[in-house]
Amino acid sequence: MIGELYADALTGTPVEIEHVDGSRAVLEAARWTRPIDGDEALLRRCVGATLDIGSGPGRLTVALNRRGVPALGIDITPHAVRLTREAGGFALLRSVFDEVPGSGRWETALLADGNIGIGGHPGALLRRVRELVRPGGEVVAEVERPGVTSRVDRVRLRRGGAVGDWFAWAVVSAEDVARVARPAGFGVAGLWEESGRWFAALR
Repeated sequence: MIGELYADALTGTPVEIEHVDGSRAVLEAARWTRPIDGDEALLRRCVGATLDIGSGPGRLTVALNRRGVPALGIDITPHAVRLTREAGGFALLRSVFDEVPGSGRWETALLADGNIGIGGHPGALLRRVRELVRPGGEVVAEVERPGVTSRVDRVRLRRGGAVGDWFAWAVVSAEDVARVARPAGFGVAGLWEESGRWFAALR
């Protein structure tokens, strides 16, 4: 159900993110199908083979492929993978915690659009990403602005009476990313803001 609701959101169908306290917000997933201000801050860091984790409809994967940068998107939603392939990008239906081609050899791993929150445990996610990138490789992650409280939320997707299962999603502030990354063996090589978005380069 989660995948179906997310696929609906990608088409522009109104889908909400519901929190356990009952608050809701619109999931604006359709915006991920086209370039977003600040994307260049991610793309220019990717100079070698790049794994786009939670690639969604693949705007970054496709943009990298068009620049001649080898890139592979992985996502758990069939519709998102299909959109990436239709746009000319390379993508696999895959969880980051499953077997991933090129493990240990990726130059860069992308965690855009808040995907450092995947699974609700950013430390565990970064430990997995450490296994995927080559020694000296880089993770480029989008984080929340300074002042935002880092936390783990329990949320679900809702479209009218159709609801998905609850799942955990983490939020990591720019102020906390070094603390989160350190146990996974990463240090912060860069932290910057562009077009109102915050990014961290981890090495």
